[in-house]
Amino acid sequence: MRDMRVLVVDDDFMVARIHSGYVARVPGFHVVSVAHNGADALAAVAESRPDLVLLDIYLPDMSGLEVLKALTDVDVLMISAARDVPTVREAMRGGAVNYLIKPFTAAALTERLRQYADTRRRLTAIGPEARQDDVDRLFGTKTAASMPKGLSAATCALVADTLREAGGDLSAAEAAQLTGLSRVSARRYLEYLCAAGQAELRPRYGTAGRPEHRYRWLG
Repeated sequence: MRDMRVLVVDDDFMVARIHSGYVARVPGFHVVSVAHNGADALAAVAESRPDLVLLDIYLPDMSGLEVLKALTDVDVLMISAARDVPTVREAMRGGAVNYLIKPFTAAALTERLRQYADTRRRLTAIGPEARQDDVDRLFGTKTAASMPKGLSAATCALVADTLREAGGDLSAAEAAQLTGLSRVSARRYLEYLCAAGQAELRPRYGTAGRPEHRYRWLG
């Protein structure tokens, strides 16, 4: 899958630069344009055709919520210091895929981008028609609520992405090294993915001793 194109919209030039740097460090994403007001954001969407817009609400010429309503055929992740419920509700009604309150860390944005990328991949993999089970997963009906105690949906998505992108099977130790998790934690997530039908366990037999447990992505 090609890298996802991102437009960063923020009235503060330095903040826009920082957010662009955050995006650039996430594999699979790159910034194609930056805008500092609503009019330029609409023009940049028409010209650059991004997949995702990181959209601030407080812009000098118009509200980011107005920009959100004017956008079509592009996904929007709202980024704002506004935390009042009516604003968040309006962003949801406007179709924002997520809402991140300023100030936030690079890790927080990375997690949202990975979630967005995972949803896009799931949509692509489903095919022309979706089953109810597919829709439930896309809308989060079967994520944190159904995960075993002690497991995180975000970390599970990281392990799933790592296993999917490996192009083959991985051991728990290899998955741990790639994700930065401990071997025990990586194995727990791999076992959960197997139980959920998204991965399979494939023992590899050597010359002596117990077989090595290898895990392969099924999707």
